[in-house]
Amino acid sequence: MRNRRWTYMAVWTAVLALSITMTTACSDGKAQGGASGTKAGGSSQVDPVTSDSPSGSQDEEEEPADPALAALVNKTHPLQDSYAPDDLVMVEVPTIFQNAEVNQLRKEAAEALKGLFAGAEKEGYKLYARSGYRSYETQQALFADYVNREGEAAANRYSAKAGQSEHQTGLAMDVTSDSVSKGLKEAFGETDEGRWLAEHAHQYGFIIRYPEGQEGITGYIYEPWHIRYLGVELATKVFDSGLTYEEYANGNQAP
Repeated sequence: MRNRRWTYMAVWTAVLALSITMTTACSDGKAQGGASGTKAGGSSQVDPVTSDSPSGSQDEEEEPADPALAALVNKTHPLQDSYAPDDLVMVEVPTIFQNAEVNQLRKEAAEALKGLFAGAEKEGYKLYARSGYRSYETQQALFADYVNREGEAAANRYSAKAGQSEHQTGLAMDVTSDSVSKGLKEAFGETDEGRWLAEHAHQYGFIIRYPEGQEGITGYIYEPWHIRYLGVELATKVFDSGLTYEEYANGNQAP
């Protein structure tokens, strides 16, 4: 999830085989589970996704049809380890990997992504979906590989531990283009495709989740390729605020 991850393709080659095995081994209940479940290390039921939901003045302004769409997921707001969306569908856009798991999003997000890609193409920009949904097990294997390669301190800056990744929500997608050799590089933010994405993603319900220079707040380095679906109304409010999602979700004001 950054410049130094030019080894991403090599990592996926090893991990995809592992994730396929793990996914096959999962029970039907976990593979098709809904938003509620038991949080890791506890026995309470959590609704909709995490133990904490976005709070602040915006809660009074909007009531999403599906509150899980607005769930804040990060290092301090983890997902239940058993969480798996029950409405995952294959995305209908150009993809990079021939892997059914990462080419999925939740249905509403997948429809929005299709519109986003069509909008980009209309303006002459071709985008690719590189990595969407990842199960807890897949993220666990990825993070372990990064730790083995670079150490945990480095890995923590650009990769999420299992349960802390937005990819597990089925609402996040890593997007790339030919201009960066279909990779995940900070340089994507300076390409025509990256600039278009940053300016227009909210019109389709997405935000650039990890903005430049905000690692101290989001917990991760700049990722111009990582978009998170919130729905058009909320994404537009976050975009217009100029805040990170952490800041917006925790009171609609900067710390």
